Amino acid sequence: MDYATRSFIPTDTAVRRRTAAYRCGMSRVLGLVASSCGGLDTRFTTDLAAPAAERGWRLAITLTPTAARWLHETGGLPALQALTDLEVRSVSRLPGQPRPHPDPEVFLFAPATANSVAKLALGIADNQALTVLGDVLGSPAVTVAVGYAITDARLDHPAWQSHLDALASAGVRTRRLGSSWTDVLDLLPPG
Repeated sequence: MDYATRSFIPTDTAVRRRTAAYRCGMSRVLGLVASSCGGLDTRFTTDLAAPAAERGWRLAITLTPTAARWLHETGGLPALQALTDLEVRSVSRLPGQPRPHPDPEVFLFAPATANSVAKLALGIADNQALTVLGDVLGSPAVTVAVGYAITDARLDHPAWQSHLDALASAGVRTRRLGSSWTDVLDLLPPG
């Protein structure tokens, strides 16, 4: 089975305890979305996913296909999956399959590449990660935050600011990821 279609379902005791807490309504769902950029394999789990879970979020994780491939190749998927009772996904479900995630009221897209930010701002949903975000963009009932990881040269691109402006007009909170990726969690309401 290809890693992109494999379900990574947790089995350890700690996750089963969290699952019971989630079913009792003790935690809000955070749609945590990630694209592939430098640091994904070394920082996403430790600097974003784990701190979000520690803040009380139930993680519904969706990766771009390349991000899933990177984490698969570096062995990072099991550690990420251990933080949630939900499937870590990167591909859309087939007709008739159950929905793998509940509908989050809050989304965090981090790390987000310049390419993914541009696609999101333009409404291009060519993978599952951008589809889940595009489906809620502009909804007043859903909070969306984007932590982007781009080079300094991208900041001068003539279209960059218009992409951020388009997202801001839809109510998206944005911040450039710096030395601490965990800071982007401050854009979210409490878990």
